[in-house]
Amino acid sequence: MKILYLLFAVVLLLFQATSGSADPIFPDTAECRSQGNFCRAGTCPPTFAASGSCHGGLLKCCSK
Repeated sequence: MKILYLLFAVVLLLFQATSGSADPIFPDTAECRSQGNFCRAGTCPPTFAASGSCHGGLLKCCSK
């Protein structure tokens, strides 16, 4: 029975998705990230300014 727990753990590791693999690639998101900026829902942090949009206009592109 102990082998089933090990086998289950190995199967979970094999089928684990990599981070960001399920996100569709939007042109505005790729442009934002290529400039070293990041996407965020809502307002940007106080030391950052909104410089565009991400995810088809749903998020803001925040830059220093």
